[in-house]
Amino acid sequence: MLALRTLGKTCRRSPATLWRRTAAQSAGQRMDIRGIYPPIATPFTEKEEVDYLKLHDNLQKYAKIPFRGLVVQGSNGEYPYLTAEERVEVVRRVRQALPREKLVMAGSGCESTMATVQMTEQMARAGADAVLVVTPFYYRGRMDSKALIHHYTQVADSSPVPVVLYSVPANTGLDLPVDAVAALSQHPNIVGLKDSGGDITRIALIIHKTSSEDFQVLAGSAGFLLAAYSVGAVGGVCALANILGPQVCQLEELYVSGQWEAAKALQYRLIEPNAAVTRKFGVAALKQAMDWFGYHGGVCRAPLRPLSESEVKMLRQDFSSNGWL
Repeated sequence: MLALRTLGKTCRRSPATLWRRTAAQSAGQRMDIRGIYPPIATPFTEKEEVDYLKLHDNLQKYAKIPFRGLVVQGSNGEYPYLTAEERVEVVRRVRQALPREKLVMAGSGCESTMATVQMTEQMARAGADAVLVVTPFYYRGRMDSKALIHHYTQVADSSPVPVVLYSVPANTGLDLPVDAVAALSQHPNIVGLKDSGGDITRIALIIHKTSSEDFQVLAGSAGFLLAAYSVGAVGGVCALANILGPQVCQLEELYVSGQWEAAKALQYRLIEPNAAVTRKFGVAALKQAMDWFGYHGGVCRAPLRPLSESEVKMLRQDFSSNGWL
């Protein structure tokens, strides 16, 4: 029934949009999103303006790492603090600078369905290969499965590029329900899910419930990347990859090549630094660590504040105790 409703709406779109949507589907497959993606940070000047020169420098370094692509304007890109114009312009600059074979997955989520549809179309025009759509959460008490299925269906129906669902309860206070994911996996333009919750039982259940669909799940953190691979995930969108990109990609390679013991040893060493730049200290710590490892991190945009001196010491300890500094 969902597919029939989608087809009816698709037939009313422009020929260009229809062609972009159905090119892969006509070959009997959806976009393959497997691999490692850093959700890149947005560099700012001391006046908190987007620093496109430093962004370009970071991109030149990331282009040499075997990432599948980049996530742009995700949580680590401080997207809620950017204007709509800035969000689109950052994606446009990334697409121009990045080799064509690297995927650009752009965060296009907004609180309303209408705004998300419009932002998704702008991201596609800016060069995004796919969009990552976070759950709307401001009225979280009313964001049940019915509301979220309607939201994502409307976005996917109108999107010129494939859609990836994004569940990040630490920031939204809202998990995308398993039954909603299962229903949405049937949509021909929804290709996967980034799950940042860290509940491996939930991730495994989603993979099981969507196994009959051409639907892929990405781990939302390097801290549980190996565990997610073990239950069927196909990659990860990992904040730590902004700093230890080669090592996170190595973890993927060790798993794929069956070197389980080496993969476990590496995973153990990534857990503490990953936690430090995510749930423990957040984006300010991510940017601080980027500076230590030769990237441009720099300041955050207010109201985010820099780390205190004691927090910087703890952050350094989390990296040095695991042999990274």
